[in-house]
Amino acid sequence: MFKKILIANRGEIACRVIKTARKMGIKTVAVYSDADRNALHVKMADEAVHIGPPPANQSYIVIDKIMDAIRQTGAEAVHPGYGFLSENRKFAEALEKEGVVFIGPPSSAIEAMGDKITSKKLAQEAGVSTVPGYMGLIADADEAVRIAGEVGFPVMIKASAGGGGKGMRIAWNAEEAREGFESSKNEAANSFGDDRIFIEKFVTQPRHIEIQVLADKHGNCVYLHERECSIQRRNQKVIEEAPSPFLDPETRKAMGEQAVALAKAVGYTSAGTVEFIVDAERKFYFLEMNTRLQVEHPVTELITGIDLVEQMIRVADGEPLPFRQEDLKINGWAMESRLYAEDPYRNFLPSIGRLSRYRPPEEFHHADAVVRNDTGVYEGGEISMYYDPMIAKLCTWAPDREAAIEGMEKALDAFEVEGIGHNLPFLSAVMAHPRFRSGNITTAFIAEEYPEGFQGVTLPEPLARKVAAAAAAMFRVTEIRRSRISGRMDNHERKVGDSWVVSLQGEDLNVDVEADRDGSTVTFEDGAEHRVISDWRPGQTLAHVTIDEEPLTLKVGYTTSGFRIRFQGADMKVHVRSPRQAELARLMPEKLPPDTSKFLLCPMPGLIVRIFVEEGQEVQEGQALAVVEAMKMENILRAEKKAVVKHIAAEPGASLAVDDIIMEFE
Repeated sequence: MFKKILIANRGEIACRVIKTARKMGIKTVAVYSDADRNALHVKMADEAVHIGPPPANQSYIVIDKIMDAIRQTGAEAVHPGYGFLSENRKFAEALEKEGVVFIGPPSSAIEAMGDKITSKKLAQEAGVSTVPGYMGLIADADEAVRIAGEVGFPVMIKASAGGGGKGMRIAWNAEEAREGFESSKNEAANSFGDDRIFIEKFVTQPRHIEIQVLADKHGNCVYLHERECSIQRRNQKVIEEAPSPFLDPETRKAMGEQAVALAKAVGYTSAGTVEFIVDAERKFYFLEMNTRLQVEHPVTELITGIDLVEQMIRVADGEPLPFRQEDLKINGWAMESRLYAEDPYRNFLPSIGRLSRYRPPEEFHHADAVVRNDTGVYEGGEISMYYDPMIAKLCTWAPDREAAIEGMEKALDAFEVEGIGHNLPFLSAVMAHPRFRSGNITTAFIAEEYPEGFQGVTLPEPLARKVAAAAAAMFRVTEIRRSRISGRMDNHERKVGDSWVVSLQGEDLNVDVEADRDGSTVTFEDGAEHRVISDWRPGQTLAHVTIDEEPLTLKVGYTTSGFRIRFQGADMKVHVRSPRQAELARLMPEKLPPDTSKFLLCPMPGLIVRIFVEEGQEVQEGQALAVVEAMKMENILRAEKKAVVKHIAAEPGASLAVDDIIMEFE
């Protein structure tokens, strides 16, 4: 077995590989850019080598720099993680030439399957059902528009070397095909160093279901069942689960066997994933093969009990697989939620900054429930603009799907993140969504259910009342403490009232709080009572509350006369006032936000790539104005209404912060 391996990656996947290597008694080497000098994967590894400036094309995807790190440390093998060089044939060949083992497939399989155009052709030759499209290289935007028209809109424009949603656009008309081609080409060049683009028919109402395969160097190949990855936004997976709630045993078997046949046809070894688009009739079409470990591999590990990273390392060392296809059963259900540094209230735009608070839920592995959190960050660390915005992958396992979802809801409620925008509220909202819980999902789920973007969550009245009851009981504790500290109250004189008005979600609720040694009874104006038990104390940011014997976890922050409470996707200002204070508060004028309608503001920290207009030019609603690049993605900013450009304040190449002015309109 290897004594030392180098991980040619960063973030959570580097940390994930290090954990398994430790378990196997293998020493690890991390590589890092200037931006990652204090990163978690650097702290966890036995050794670390600096490889250059923050941009990935000057550090993590520069083969020569990785090779130098290998020579410096004497690493015998390299695990590439996902992204970066994980599907780069030249990197695998460079390692082979150096006599270093690549913990992944042979370079020939990477070349055959890692290239989406070549893999489509090979899949067709192998008799695998494929999506119609144009497999040749596309020279320019004009040709892209012509081909898209021939294939028939809508079409998917994709980077041949792409992955992780990078270099991918859906076009519904010629204008979108032109813009999509340019953006996909630029993203592909920046992310993968390969700007080749192809076009295929976009299957409407599809489900994205993939098969995990694992093959050794002795001719053995198995499939470890499927993962459902249909909850996507901008072609980026957000929530995954295993198994799929849609597949029947016959379809699962057919897809698995086809995936294995394709892997064998190209002499594949190591872990890989064959992705399929599945329609409403369970007809499936080959999409692509990812010749690497997938981001969502933990859900497969949770339902099979197999450590995929360990098997990759053992296969690379020449060991045969220790199991056969008939040994691989589905045990229970697993969910994965990807925690991203992006603001769901601002159309999921990337967010960077310091993690002033990062407290994941407690991880555990019980017979009837599991919580697992794969992460590459820590409290006080920086989220950089240079890399993918994923912070962590929160996973839960339970005997069935409903229990796995409920476990995820509780884990999300207990996950504390402050200092940056993040998508925890959105993840909670999806978990609670009736359509998601029913399993009736497609890749269009987010677009269909949140057509105007994510506007937050309004709790149903029964749940809102429980939050109100908890807030009233907690506020009473806060007031008693404040009175004692100020000297306004002693052991013999009680001056904190029992009657309160709790305001949340636009409603005022009159309550009475009667406390005893064990908790509080909160009575509403209509006579309804809730029993609240909690050991929460002022200053604690998590409140574990039992209301009518139901345990709830609330994230708690302070506001004027109340709390900011976040729970199950809802982010609420909850005011708790005396009846007189509530009466006066209703008379206060509402503060209006400033008018920024005459400005195009930068919606995220990023780099101005292009400006499409000039001063004095008239623009129409929906017209492209500028492109901002952040976290490896290009974002096109469009005019919200007809206007004339008065002044352009930023030039291409400028780095802007959130709400910096890009241009002003008359």
